[in-house]
Amino acid sequence: MAAWFRRKTDGSEGKPSRVHIAEGLWIKCDSCKEIVYRAEVERAGRVCPKCLYPFRVSARERVALLADPGTFEERDTNLETTDPLGFRDTKKYRDRVRAAVEKTKTDEAVVTGVARIGGVPAVLCVFEFGFLGGSMGSVVGEKLTRAIELAIDKHLPVVIVSASGGARMQEGILSLMQMAKTAAALERLGERRLPYVSVLTDPTTGGVTASFAMLGDIILAEPRALIGFAGPRVIAETIRQPLPEGFQRSEFLLEHGQIDFIVDRRELKETLRRILAFFAGEPPRSG
Repeated sequence: MAAWFRRKTDGSEGKPSRVHIAEGLWIKCDSCKEIVYRAEVERAGRVCPKCLYPFRVSARERVALLADPGTFEERDTNLETTDPLGFRDTKKYRDRVRAAVEKTKTDEAVVTGVARIGGVPAVLCVFEFGFLGGSMGSVVGEKLTRAIELAIDKHLPVVIVSASGGARMQEGILSLMQMAKTAAALERLGERRLPYVSVLTDPTTGGVTASFAMLGDIILAEPRALIGFAGPRVIAETIRQPLPEGFQRSEFLLEHGQIDFIVDRRELKETLRRILAFFAGEPPRSG
């Protein structure tokens, strides 16, 4: 086992949790700024009923939206982050990780496992943005790599739903190494001719975008998701020019050929099912 993460010995496992958008009966949409009834948002799969903007959801909520009920089997919950650099800014890195675990009720910034999506078996990996901005440290890279290796072993497709600010700065070069590590694992998956579907949600940025997120055989995105490497403000300040309207949003990337489809959240599960069934050689459903 590498020195920058370790196997947990306390026997704890990830437990499903419900993360509320806000307190009260009403919520303000981040996109259209309308005040909308929370129950309507929940019924629509956490989508604004006014402008169809998809609110951010937790990893476990996303699993519940995509996986067939009772089929998700979580893997590799026995890994925990250490502090290889003894990093500290305004707080110790260990304290930040501990607070993130308590806040999100997840062990790390990605949840991985095996599930059925519309009846089709797949390895499913879902990022938890609430855990240090979904950043990719050593454990995240290890969990993704193990998930891809599991898919190779079981001859299954891989679906990764990204929501991340990029590589985790508190682990320095070790976090950047995960970019090559996950990309190499996907190369082995491709050699076995197993499909990888990448789903980009708001936001998908930094080293995650620069590695596995953009390596999908098919790349899907939710509407209006921020997708890029450096942020638009940084780019604008660097080139000293105004950026095009909608720069780094899903619609802009689709127009410029960087992603394949934009999919409404309410249609994402069925879209994934159709893609996975196609790769599995299953006949299309009638009607």
